[in-house]
Amino acid sequence: MKKALYPGSFDPVTYGHLDIINRASGLFDEVYVAIMKNEEKQTTFSVQERIEMLEKVTKTLPNVKMIAEEGLTIDAARKYGATYLVRGIRAVSDYEYELQLATANMTLAEEIETIFFLTRPEYSFLSSSVAKSIAKHKGDVTQFLPEEIRDEVIAKYQK
Repeated sequence: MKKALYPGSFDPVTYGHLDIINRASGLFDEVYVAIMKNEEKQTTFSVQERIEMLEKVTKTLPNVKMIAEEGLTIDAARKYGATYLVRGIRAVSDYEYELQLATANMTLAEEIETIFFLTRPEYSFLSSSVAKSIAKHKGDVTQFLPEEIRDEVIAKYQK
């Protein structure tokens, strides 16, 4: 059974994330979408809110499961029996960062392979930060966020 782990903050999940989740779910028997606690990032949504948003947008993908973990990504992968890490690359700057992570992970866990998904062109500019900024300034997030979570994200900024 091929298991993959797709780590990230998903604060909130965007169409770009969802595209990678969909594509990974077609290649692997199980995909664990791991909300990884990152002390360096200040998040807008709680872990539970992010899990619920991810569950809403992936409800048609039975082989996708949400988890929350902290620590090293490879330790989470080992815990769930995942031998693949899924990562998305939007631009050269992403590649440089992801290459550093993948190399470190390869050194620490040679049995775990990192698979890079190139972002579709229509999502190459998209990030959670951009989506949140647009929502915060009452802009139209239709092209950025899945319909199932759009109102929730907008409501967060109207408080």
